[in-house]
Amino acid sequence: MGGVSEQALAYWLREPGVGEIRPVSLPALSPGSVLVRTVRSGISRGTEALVFRGGVPADQYDVMRAPFQDGEFPGPVKYGYLNVGIVADGPRELLGRTVFCLYPHQSAYVVPAHAVMPVPDDVPPARAVLAGTLETAVNALWDAAPLVGDRVAVVGAGMVGCCVARLLAGFPGVQVTLVDVDAGRAGVAAALGVEFATPEQVSGDRDLVVHTSGTSAGLQQCLHLLADDATVVELSWYGDTPVNVGLGGVFHSRRLAIRASQVGTVAAARRSRRTRADRLALALELLRDPHFDALLTGTSAFRDLPDVMPRIASGELPALCHTITYPEG
Repeated sequence: MGGVSEQALAYWLREPGVGEIRPVSLPALSPGSVLVRTVRSGISRGTEALVFRGGVPADQYDVMRAPFQDGEFPGPVKYGYLNVGIVADGPRELLGRTVFCLYPHQSAYVVPAHAVMPVPDDVPPARAVLAGTLETAVNALWDAAPLVGDRVAVVGAGMVGCCVARLLAGFPGVQVTLVDVDAGRAGVAAALGVEFATPEQVSGDRDLVVHTSGTSAGLQQCLHLLADDATVVELSWYGDTPVNVGLGGVFHSRRLAIRASQVGTVAAARRSRRTRADRLALALELLRDPHFDALLTGTSAFRDLPDVMPRIASGELPALCHTITYPEG
């Protein structure tokens, strides 16, 4: 086990709208920690674009902290949580293993060994960056508790919505429709094995609706799609954007419900029996499914990340999951 610190490179948001690559000094390796050299990281588009724009409300700064975040909102801050690398030093049982970690975009890092999760041998690194997103989808379905034969709509065909839709496609008899204003997402829906509709095309009477679009219009659409006594599971994070939803009309008479789901806490339905580590391990196992490759829609080099992030945030680069590659060594 090495005892000499080394240099790495990290992506920082210097201030809202401006990112940069900075050198960082890694701490010396201590017993029970690992040195990981990053192979791929992924941009969690919705959350990271919000952070990039400076849209995190001040009263949510603590709630929104990533596990290995440095700095503070709105900046300078080092933020991110989809990182796959290879263990270069540490406990013998982890040496050479490909691992997932909730770490920002950085070429190498040192963390406690318990903070990394081995990636199954048959899950490629690019797909493994989806583990954090799929973990959110797993938690959402623990909250939602879909039943055999349910008619379900997922409104919002971003990373989280697509992961939820693919998992639902595996439930016996469940009919899944992925709904998005971008008709171009029909191809992704087909690759995931689910139906697709624009808001104008989709019909109601759904037993369950999952909302991930991050818009007031999307949430209003969800309420229109519900059957009597049914529930919208709300996964969107709006940051400091006001949400306007009409709760008149049939909301009360049809006893509709909106339920929040958020990955920071294990869903109540499994909290006494599953840990966060259990949930992440399950997500990595589920990523053996090659259908999830449909979410990997672009790649850039780490050195280009300061130029890539503004394009992601503005929508100029319409990626689902945009992955970042790192030079060897």
